[in-house]
Amino acid sequence: MSNAYGTLCDDFGVSAYILGKVDMPNGRETVLHFFDSVRKAVPSMTDFEKRDGGEFALEEDREAGSYRWSTLDARRLCSGYVNPPAIEDADEHNERILEMAAYHLDLGPLQTEAVDVQFYFDFVFQGNHDEVVAEALAANTPLEGLAQLPGGRVLNYQPSMLIALDEGCSLQGRLTVETRTTPYQVRTGQFPEAPITVYFTARQFWGKQPYKTFVDSYRNQRRVIDELVGQYVVPNVIQPLQKAIGAKQ
Repeated sequence: MSNAYGTLCDDFGVSAYILGKVDMPNGRETVLHFFDSVRKAVPSMTDFEKRDGGEFALEEDREAGSYRWSTLDARRLCSGYVNPPAIEDADEHNERILEMAAYHLDLGPLQTEAVDVQFYFDFVFQGNHDEVVAEALAANTPLEGLAQLPGGRVLNYQPSMLIALDEGCSLQGRLTVETRTTPYQVRTGQFPEAPITVYFTARQFWGKQPYKTFVDSYRNQRRVIDELVGQYVVPNVIQPLQKAIGAKQ
């Protein structure tokens, strides 16, 4: 199966996160053993570094345009696949990291706050990000008049919505649009080429969840994301934004 989502934007990614209640293991031997095990499973993941702030990262060559990555910081273990050839490739990678985390990092229910699974869509645009997002998403809403105020210019429009997906609010979905335009750029008319990003995240709070493993939870969250992104996010957010950006280029 091909990556149909990747045809809708400039870059598309699938990520998974384990959010800890306490600090993640950070001993030298433990960290190196974990990432060496990841490298052995995916030999092309060879770029390893410790970043500012103490985050450890292992990833494939970004220049290839399609690459897998994994990071470990104080309270999170993260993995993802940017521009996967197929969604199944991203699932395979993320499930592998989640499975290895439980074994190599001894992550279990007591120290786990939540598991996130996320889709993100990048639209590279050189112009006023907030203005084009407002044109795409505020049209035919009560906010349209303000967005089109004569002489006015939109400086910030980043819609965000959080919804509960079960009665106990332990499974939640979040839609977020992130823009990267500053007032200085609007004032001077000098806009760098930068991405507008649409995120959709399914968060499963740990503790009372019905899933025994991170992988089981991931698969359910992916099912939820596929359903909601396909029915609501793509037709009502992604495609209008794609159209509005296309009209300005």
